Amino acid sequence: MIRPIVKDVLFLGQKSEAATKKDLDLGQDLQDTLQANRDRCVGMAANMIGVKKRVIIVDIGFGSLLMFNPVISKKEGPYETEEGCLSLSGVRKTTRYQNIEVQYFDKNWQRHKDRFSGKIAQIIQHEVDHTNGIVI
Repeated sequence: MIRPIVKDVLFLGQKSEAATKKDLDLGQDLQDTLQANRDRCVGMAANMIGVKKRVIIVDIGFGSLLMFNPVISKKEGPYETEEGCLSLSGVRKTTRYQNIEVQYFDKNWQRHKDRFSGKIAQIIQHEVDHTNGIVI
């Protein structure tokens, strides 16, 4: 189901709760909403559609990657950049890392530990920030 985008900074500034297997359907809502906003959005966190759960989705070019309870366990190569957000207007400066390692569960509730770099790593960092109540 396509859900409306939350723009309330007070809501977005709250930390999200851990997702459980009961939240698997939330992944489809994120997928649908990302697809509906693909012309202006490359990633989403569940709180952007009004659900305070640690779930994100990232457009990886040939599809999308859904992550439940993502945790960034390693960061390398800091750099300064500017980012926009579908929930906010304008762009803001932030520090990101070129290479990251992320632990998460997939839609089948299988545990993964993967490395990402470049633009995909940047998007994941932005969305994980959302789950931590960090709004840039």
